[in-house]
Amino acid sequence: MTIKNRPHERVAARRAGAVAAETVEARAAGRFAAVVRIVTGLVFAWAFLDKTFGWGYATAGDNAWINGGSPTQGFLGHIDHGPFAAMFRGWAGAAWVDWLFMLGLAGIAVALLLGIGLRVAAAAGTLMMLLMWAAEWPLDRFTDAGAPTMSTNPIVDYHVVYALVMILLAITAAGATWGLGRAWAKLDVVARNPWLR
Repeated sequence: MTIKNRPHERVAARRAGAVAAETVEARAAGRFAAVVRIVTGLVFAWAFLDKTFGWGYATAGDNAWINGGSPTQGFLGHIDHGPFAAMFRGWAGAAWVDWLFMLGLAGIAVALLLGIGLRVAAAAGTLMMLLMWAAEWPLDRFTDAGAPTMSTNPIVDYHVVYALVMILLAITAAGATWGLGRAWAKLDVVARNPWLR
């Protein structure tokens, strides 16, 4: 008797096909998430390395951190609008701000590139992006001097997108594909403290 004549076998075959399709889709989604994770990690790694060594893109060699430059002075020192402008300008160039910023960039980059500690990276990265959003304050259309701020969107800018991407990578365990996420999750300290995953 053929499968055509056995309804239960046709149902089982359909189910097996659906499971196989879901598996292929899950693998594709995992690989895509891994690509997004690695690319996002490279964004943070590049920012850290350029500010450290002054490769001449966002940071000139003379302003490199290893040459005594401040990684935060250029950005925070020129904030000219928003309710927190004075606070952020006061922080510009402070050693504690430089160190926290650079450690944050490096830590987030390593976590994303290796696929470990994605929950911590998402929390730290979201906080960093929130502070940078507040510093740029895209809600204002004009600076304190009356010039246009050139804000492209008053609410959802790239800081929000990066934060959401990091959160998504953490909740989908994106470090399991092309990363060390699975091995990391098996460590005793991580197993006992799931927030470290």
